[in-house]
Amino acid sequence: MKPFDELLQEAVAFHGHLCPGQILGVRMAMVGCRALGVEEPKAMGKGLVVFVEIDRCACDAIQVVTGCSLGKRTLKHLDYGKMAATFVNVSTEEAVRVVARDDARERASAYAPGVADLRQAQLAAYRVMPEVGLFVLQPVVIRPGWLDRRRVRVFCDLCGEGVNYGLEVVSDGLTLCRSCFAGGYYAPRIDSVQSVPTGLRGDREPTSRGVLD
Repeated sequence: MKPFDELLQEAVAFHGHLCPGQILGVRMAMVGCRALGVEEPKAMGKGLVVFVEIDRCACDAIQVVTGCSLGKRTLKHLDYGKMAATFVNVSTEEAVRVVARDDARERASAYAPGVADLRQAQLAAYRVMPEVGLFVLQPVVIRPGWLDRRRVRVFCDLCGEGVNYGLEVVSDGLTLCRSCFAGGYYAPRIDSVQSVPTGLRGDREPTSRGVLD
C-alpha cells in the first residue's frame, strides 16, 4: 500500500480540500485493509467490498484508497449516520468493521499542543494519533443477501417502477418498492401533471420477474 501522505494527497485532490474527514477516511481504509491482509486494495477489483455508514468526507477518502465505487457495486452506502465502514475480502469472506472513536475529537488537543482551533487540532492530531485511539475494530460476518444479491428485476404493485437486486418488500401480498412501503425522500409536486411514465404500469405485469441485463 502507498504511504499515508501519498494517499492523503490523492484523497484531497479527489475531494477538493483537506479536512479532518479526509485524514480519518484514509487511515480508516488503511487499517481496514491491513486487518484483512490486503496490501494492494485497488488490485482486488471486485474482490474487495466496503460498506460505508455515513455520507461524509471520509467516504471520498475511502473510495480513493480502496478503488471501490458505487458504480462497480463495491462501495455500498448505508445511511446509518455513523462514522464507520466495514471492509470485506470477498474471496475469504473475512470482514472487519472500523468505527471512529467518539472521544478522539475530545483528545485531539493532547496531540496538538498550542493549537487553539479545534479543526486545526484535529488536522494535526489525526495524523499522529495511534490507531487504537482513533478507531475500534470489530470482526464481523456479513449477513446473507448483502453481497450476493439476486440479479432480478420486479415491479412495484403501487408505482409500477422496477426494483432491482431483490430490494423489494412483500407486504400484505403486495410487492412494493421501499419508497412505497416506508415513504421515500421525495413527493410529487401537487401542481405537476399526474401520469404514469411509459414502460411502467399498464405495459407489463407489475409483479413479473426478469433477469437483469
